Amino acid sequence: MIEERELPYLRRCVELASEALEAGDEPFGSVLVDAEGVVRAEDRNRIAGGDRTRHPEFELARWSTTALTPEERRGATVYTSGEHCPMCAAAHGWVGLGRIVYVASSAQLSSWLEELGAPAPPVRPLPAEEITPGVVVEGPVPSLVDQVRELHVRYHRGRSEQG
Repeated sequence: MIEERELPYLRRCVELASEALEAGDEPFGSVLVDAEGVVRAEDRNRIAGGDRTRHPEFELARWSTTALTPEERRGATVYTSGEHCPMCAAAHGWVGLGRIVYVASSAQLSSWLEELGAPAPPVRPLPAEEITPGVVVEGPVPSLVDQVRELHVRYHRGRSEQG
């Protein structure tokens, strides 16, 4: 269960998603927190340069392999504005990270994209727990979902106005 003390991490994910949007990227942000509650790393989407694998969850998984021990990775939580995509969930599982907590689910994002007439992603949006069955996955977080939705609306409306 998501606790009140975890909301600042999730709010930071939304801030990072907003930073990504301002930089011309899809609005996603993530924070890696160790078992003691210390933020160890954070990132935002960086796909605007053309590398569609530059998701923050994937970057944090890579980073964790050189900065954390296997035990520290198991005790860590990755907080994120949107549920891990299959690529990111797989990376999370392969490197042995602990819990995932997300603001908005893949199902929510898919419905928003459909409403906005945005193209479907190139990878099927599966629930993270289907990719990483041994990882505790929690979300969505209703108190922050509308903020994440608004970032996606701004991103996709901006793209349709450019195109």
